[in-house]
Amino acid sequence: MDFNALLQQAQKLTHETQVSDDLPRVERTLPQVLQATQELHSRVTQTGAQDMQAHILLGSNGIDLPKISQKLETLSSRKTFEPLDPIATTDVQNFLRNEKENAILAVIEEVHKNSYLSAETQKWDHMMNDWKQEKVKLMNALIGPSQSWIDIRKGPEQTILNETTFGGRSSLNSQEMAYAREVHEYNKLVCEGAMRPSLIQRFAQVAESFNDSRVNDVWEVMKYMTNVTPIPRSQDPMKVRCSQHLFINQAKRYLENRYKIFMQTVISEHLREARRGGIPSVLNLVGSFVGLKLATHGLNSSFIGLQDGQVDGKPLWPMVYYCLRCGDIASALKCMQMAGQGHEDLIAVLEEKCHNPEQKTNPRLELQIRMQYKRQIRNATDPYKRAVYCIVGCCDIQEPHADIAKTTDDFLWIQLSLIRTDGDDSAEHLTCSGLQSMILEQYGEKHYNANEQPHLYFQLLALTGQYEAGIEFLSRFEKYRVHAVHIGLALNELHMIGGPRNLQEPLLSVDFEDPHPMRRLNIARLIMLYVKKFEITDPPEALHYFYFLRNLKDSEGRNLFLVSVADLAIECRDFDLLFGRMQRDGMRSRGLIDQFETVHIDARTVCEMVAEKFVKKGMFEDAIKMFDLASQQEQALRYTSILLSQVVHHANKEGSLRERVQRMAHEFTERYTGVEKNCDSQTWSTFNLLKELAAFFDYYHGKNHQSAMDILERIKLVPLRMSDLDVAVNNFKRLSGEVCKVIPDLLLATMDIAYTKYKTMKGKDVAKFDDLGKKNQLSYLREQAKALTNMAAMVPYRMPGDTNSRLIQTEILMH
Repeated sequence: MDFNALLQQAQKLTHETQVSDDLPRVERTLPQVLQATQELHSRVTQTGAQDMQAHILLGSNGIDLPKISQKLETLSSRKTFEPLDPIATTDVQNFLRNEKENAILAVIEEVHKNSYLSAETQKWDHMMNDWKQEKVKLMNALIGPSQSWIDIRKGPEQTILNETTFGGRSSLNSQEMAYAREVHEYNKLVCEGAMRPSLIQRFAQVAESFNDSRVNDVWEVMKYMTNVTPIPRSQDPMKVRCSQHLFINQAKRYLENRYKIFMQTVISEHLREARRGGIPSVLNLVGSFVGLKLATHGLNSSFIGLQDGQVDGKPLWPMVYYCLRCGDIASALKCMQMAGQGHEDLIAVLEEKCHNPEQKTNPRLELQIRMQYKRQIRNATDPYKRAVYCIVGCCDIQEPHADIAKTTDDFLWIQLSLIRTDGDDSAEHLTCSGLQSMILEQYGEKHYNANEQPHLYFQLLALTGQYEAGIEFLSRFEKYRVHAVHIGLALNELHMIGGPRNLQEPLLSVDFEDPHPMRRLNIARLIMLYVKKFEITDPPEALHYFYFLRNLKDSEGRNLFLVSVADLAIECRDFDLLFGRMQRDGMRSRGLIDQFETVHIDARTVCEMVAEKFVKKGMFEDAIKMFDLASQQEQALRYTSILLSQVVHHANKEGSLRERVQRMAHEFTERYTGVEKNCDSQTWSTFNLLKELAAFFDYYHGKNHQSAMDILERIKLVPLRMSDLDVAVNNFKRLSGEVCKVIPDLLLATMDIAYTKYKTMKGKDVAKFDDLGKKNQLSYLREQAKALTNMAAMVPYRMPGDTNSRLIQTEILMH
């Protein structure tokens, strides 16, 4: 097909497509088509595929994107906010326009700057608050030297409460509530002056209702460890414990009785094999237990190589060891005596311990046993024999006795038996601090798998006299925290907890004067961390826990109980519940705080502390209420006057601050009028004057101008005629600062009343015989306006804003 035929077909096709004459026909030559194609190709390669898709999308909807792009490029947002070019001062119109636009730009820039600074400040405040909370958690978990790292007082932090939780459901679970009821009963007896029961016994009875054997074991340990001679309140419990080692005998007694119960349990489960008979006694019990172990564990390594025959058909040394393990020295002595000769030194020591258990063992006998142990017994094949000699004669304190001490209780009992509290420093013996370091530092939590069995590790610490470290460790676990706190409370009431030198220290700290590795527990911090969970929802229970802090002082020497109650009141804001409310007769109804009232605890003192905290926060309305409850009438009236001076000139609205303050002012007037007040006469007169001004502005905003002017005639604060000007100026000099602040608004309001009357009088149509009276009235109003303007100029007070100009303008309008 040649080009002519192709051209004819193209022309024919073009003719067929022309179905309408409405659209103009587009004719392009081949060079024009080529040029358009090249332009389109260049645009596609420059803008990219995404821009091209945007062109197609918007173009399909009738939008010319290239034109919009050109228009946007002509706009420059920078020019909108750039400072305008200076204009010659002779061009007044452009100069004013320029100044106006510059002022607008300056405001926009200032707002932008303030917004940025505000956002930046809030961001850092939020970060600091988060860090403070984390720091408290970290510091409470640290065990370090005594340092003032954390302030025990609560800071003025904002608290966001769930309104459905507050005043509704308690935050205490069943166990916490059970302990709280016991705390309430105990404090009630203390406040009544009755004999104090044992908190350990009471709490242990409460714990029995939880049906948790591990918790019961914890409290059983504490019952044994607190059954000692009371420590005088005048002495440091830590020093008494470390010097007298009161806990050693009690710890051994607990482990011995516990093992005795264990032996009885084993025998009762195997009565046929035990073949127990005869008179019930420890010796009989031990014999049955040893026989049962021989029958069931005869091939055990601990029964291989037994020496020195038998007693009643049982191996000698296991009998002696288990008698000692049960704490029955007399039965062990009987076994030794039945064994015959060859053990005279050991028998002599046991006889001495049996007859004089509280006295020191004869050093000569112990030395002979040590020598005998080194020469013969150390290499003996009988592990029970080696153990008995080590326990009785304090030999070879490094021997672990692994064949016998299968449990932690066995190991601890042997170690406690090796301690010699009055031993010679040069002698080879185990010290109390050495055992404590072994449990707390050498072995530590990891060795005993404390995270899996926290109750067992706590028992180890408690049985070695490390109550403080044990309580802190147990309080880390949510399940045992409530028990740890109440153990601390009970020991604190018994004066058996060593506290820090100041209350700003961590929960657990080290005092360099204490023997190593003793720790001191910050009981105040322990209580506050516990109470923090429920103090908002359960303020009565929180108060009872804070009562345990009544004998402590904060860094400023204030009673810590009072400080805690003050902080609680600020947090929960239930002042009526905590402190009661003032009655119309001036008497305060009873609140929760009154149940603790003593010589050192006074509700008024707490109310005053709360009020002072509110003043520091700038919360004057709450401070006024608390000063009133504290019978601090001077402060209550003073801050009421400060608030009145700020809102007295406003129109009264329901629920506004002005309405609330005015209501309080009326209550004070009813209760304070006619009775003796502990306040200055100037404070009382200022308060009454502001009350009069509040009534004036009520009449003014209510359009009752005559009643308002009657008040002004009575109080003589502003001149209503020129003859009153000097009196008003002299009165101004004697006014307090609170009243002076109201004078500018008072002048404006009085001028407005005068101008309103002037306009009304000016527009009245009166008879000729009343025309003279109208002129006199208008003249009086002009004189009044002049007097007000002159006073504003004469008083030694800088009027705010445009007060003077407004007064002058109004005066001009009246002439």
